[in-house]
Amino acid sequence: MQIDVNQMAEFLAANPFRIQDIFRYAKNPGVPHAEYTDSFPGFVFPLRGKTQFQFDGTPYIFSPGKVVHGGAKMKLAHTVFGKSNWEYILVLYQMNNFDDAGFSQQHFELLTGQSPRLVEILMRLWHAYNQQGGLSLFQAELLFRELLNETLLCVANRQNSNKSLPIFERISSYIHEHYDQSITVASLTEQNNINRNRLSYVFRRHAGVGPAEYVLNYRIKIAQKMLVTSDVPVQLIAQAVGITDPFYFSRVFKKRVGISPTQYRGKFINNPYSFQQASIHI
Repeated sequence: MQIDVNQMAEFLAANPFRIQDIFRYAKNPGVPHAEYTDSFPGFVFPLRGKTQFQFDGTPYIFSPGKVVHGGAKMKLAHTVFGKSNWEYILVLYQMNNFDDAGFSQQHFELLTGQSPRLVEILMRLWHAYNQQGGLSLFQAELLFRELLNETLLCVANRQNSNKSLPIFERISSYIHEHYDQSITVASLTEQNNINRNRLSYVFRRHAGVGPAEYVLNYRIKIAQKMLVTSDVPVQLIAQAVGITDPFYFSRVFKKRVGISPTQYRGKFINNPYSFQQASIHI
């Protein structure tokens, strides 16, 4: 079942809830499973391995990189995969208005991806809950909310990444085809109906640099190839890759490559293999 993380976040913000209990299960030594879920809903946080549970007949694989939610008093079935040593932590919780608990009466999974921070918060929660005293219980409640917050952030980031890849591919392809023309961040945002912050996020997420840096790196990459495959003057190569100022071109070329365009041509023009090894990768 698909869950809208924004709606889920709004629901958690509007409805008081608290920890009911926390359990840690593993294949070894293993525990017998019940035929129904507990009287309270819960989140399952897989730590290692793989095993399968069915909630009211719907199967869910418990494995790292996801969080599974089960509602209260659901029919439960368990399937073991070979000799896989699985382990997970179950956090049961209760809400004040259980009759109107919305998603808490549903079963679903949240795809978080591998998140060291999520695991770190989970382990802190486990240890705090198992300590004595009111302070530890208070810390556990805070950590549970932090854990759910991190879970929803991980899901949202994965969803944004999946949506942003086609945007990056479309805009980067345009850059590859029109690098010799005037390309600015403003023109890219206007052409693609996207704001500047979103454009920056897309390129940093998929290329590791902002859009302006990406354009410049691609131009330098093309210039490197032209320098070792032709005898065109450096000034004309600068213009050919969309940089009208030859002095600026020489300066940024040396900054990125380590030597001037003329030195680069002299070093690699008769050594194409070394050129391939030394060229900028984007």
